[in-house]
Amino acid sequence: MRCVTSTTSLSLKEAVCDILSRHNLDVSNLRGQGYDGASNMRGEWNGLQALFMKDCPYAYYIHCFAHRLQLALVTASREVKPIHKFFEKLTFIVNAVCSSPKRHDELQAAQLKENEYLLEIEEIVPGKGANQIGTVKRATDTRWGSHFSSICSLIRMYEATCFVLKKIAKEATNYSTSGNADSAYNYLKSFDFIFILHLMKEIMGITDVLCQALQLQAQDVVNAMFLVRNTKTLIQQLREDGWDKLLANVRYFCVRHAIEIPDLDDLHSTTRFGRSRLEENLVTIEHYFRVEIFFTTIDKQLQELNSRFSEEAMDLLTLSCALTPKDSYKAFDVDTICTLVDKYYPMDFNDQEKIHLRYQLEQFIVDARKEPCLKNLSTIQELCSCLVATERNKIYFLIDRLLRLIMTLPVSTATTERSFSAMKIIKTRLRNKMGSGFLNDTMTVYIERETSASISSESVIDDFKLVGSRNDLF
Repeated sequence: MRCVTSTTSLSLKEAVCDILSRHNLDVSNLRGQGYDGASNMRGEWNGLQALFMKDCPYAYYIHCFAHRLQLALVTASREVKPIHKFFEKLTFIVNAVCSSPKRHDELQAAQLKENEYLLEIEEIVPGKGANQIGTVKRATDTRWGSHFSSICSLIRMYEATCFVLKKIAKEATNYSTSGNADSAYNYLKSFDFIFILHLMKEIMGITDVLCQALQLQAQDVVNAMFLVRNTKTLIQQLREDGWDKLLANVRYFCVRHAIEIPDLDDLHSTTRFGRSRLEENLVTIEHYFRVEIFFTTIDKQLQELNSRFSEEAMDLLTLSCALTPKDSYKAFDVDTICTLVDKYYPMDFNDQEKIHLRYQLEQFIVDARKEPCLKNLSTIQELCSCLVATERNKIYFLIDRLLRLIMTLPVSTATTERSFSAMKIIKTRLRNKMGSGFLNDTMTVYIERETSASISSESVIDDFKLVGSRNDLF
């Protein structure tokens, strides 16, 4: 870790080059860059990735997939006014319920009573780890997965939340607290809010799988591409076939919790959403919820996913999919792989090696489909490891080289960003004079705690004993 006094792209480049030189790494050998989407990082002309591309044109920049997805989901939600207002109301409700330890305790007590009642009528079943008492979770824009957790927790603790809000509205000693609780309760009892609550649960339930997968430490570009593609397909299926099921779930929830359901065949008044009186009562309530909320929200999500994941770098990742061993090398295509080498890695293979690569690929695919140890692989990382384990990397050395080049492409910087979050835990206000060296060592132990946990205290003592006197340590 190195402190920088300026965050300009040129200053950051100098800092990165300095760290690389310390480890005897040549910038000309750089083959992959991974940052977030800040302008000083992704700038096309003067961004950090552009400065490195000038020195090394094959150091391809991949915008962090997890961060792209974050931007796509947040942007899409804010562009649909009812959805944007829904999240404002959701935050308002959570703050009204969980603003103090006393209310938090009341919420859990109410949920306990609700669970006891549901057990009596046999609507839920007892079991180890089931029906646990939780809380209503807050959502933050920096972690989109928190929105999904917040929505699920509110649905699970809906009755308990309503009970606490009614109690606060009735017993609060000041008008502000009482009014806020009453407003939050009215939001919870509105059909509009419940409809969007279930709609966003469906959409974010689909995207949450991708969110969580992109934050894993071991994630290759090919698998990430499949996940993005599958997410788009599932959202499209929700658009085409999900309306009736969603509406049925909303109706069931409203009947169960005594929420008034409007007649969907009635005309919908749109003046309160900012339209002129000339446009009033031109659509039915069902049309409003199905077209202006359901379809519009899903279309915005698809539009953002397509735009965020369709840059030039995606062409590289698409070609890389030809190397995946999944489904008995179904996607393995010799011509596509040779195009990948010619287009993106011309300096890593000479002319003779490019000719020889084609014959290695043809030999390899015959070998892979017959050899048991190569058959049941699913990722590029597994394929590369298997080649090394069976010493086939010496036979198919050009394929091994290409696989390693592909694996240098970073998919996500989520684990890196978590290290910055760790700084808040380690370097607190009481430890603000901690030096850079001690901070680096402490953060290494904290971030790699799974590895450090395997090191016993006795082995550390033995290492110090073998060093000798204290003077030998310096």
